Amino acid sequence: MAEMTSENHDPHHIVWDWNGTLLDDNHANLAAVNAVCASFGREPVEMDHWRSIFRRPLIPCYEELLGRTFAEGEWERVEKLYDESYVSHLPTCELAQGVPDVLHAWAGEGRTQSLLSMATHEHLVPLIAERGLTSHFTRVDGRKFATVKDSKAEHLIDHLRRQDLDPSRVVLIGDIDDDARAAREAGARTVLVASGLMARERLEATGAPVVDSPAEAVAAVRSLS
Repeated sequence: MAEMTSENHDPHHIVWDWNGTLLDDNHANLAAVNAVCASFGREPVEMDHWRSIFRRPLIPCYEELLGRTFAEGEWERVEKLYDESYVSHLPTCELAQGVPDVLHAWAGEGRTQSLLSMATHEHLVPLIAERGLTSHFTRVDGRKFATVKDSKAEHLIDHLRRQDLDPSRVVLIGDIDDDARAAREAGARTVLVASGLMARERLEATGAPVVDSPAEAVAAVRSLS
């Protein structure tokens, strides 16, 4: 990645993650995880434990959680259990602190932003619309295709290409180490928020700036200019 300078490589576009970044949905995620645990005969877990082991790829993560490998068809069962529980708790999820004000502020500076999530595209798009957020973004993309590594990287590369964005002028704001990995592979930069599904020390291990809120993340992006 080329060195960023104030002349022609200052960050001007933010790619936002959704779950755990703009949406405060940790409790819904934990409830869904524990629905899986209950179905597989495992005791429920606390948030601190889940934040210590959550990662992508998801299958080995859940195999560690449940202490067993999956037989044929069992991963599909996990996905169904998780999705049903998560959706039932979704109405109780609020936007993260400072949202949507932070989106207004960034756009008010004449800069652009988009949204990329690993939630399925068909689930994500109406949800963003229901929250009244669609107009803030130049593009909203959810997960549209499978990847070998179960990472956001290929999705981010496609997301930037479809908007004809120079990756060196893009910052991805997310809440897990895969966001940092994806940005690195795409040639972009990252700021991570510690309010989502991954413990702060694991985020700090990526070498990316780690903050506590979307507003602090945007302040960190401005400091990269």
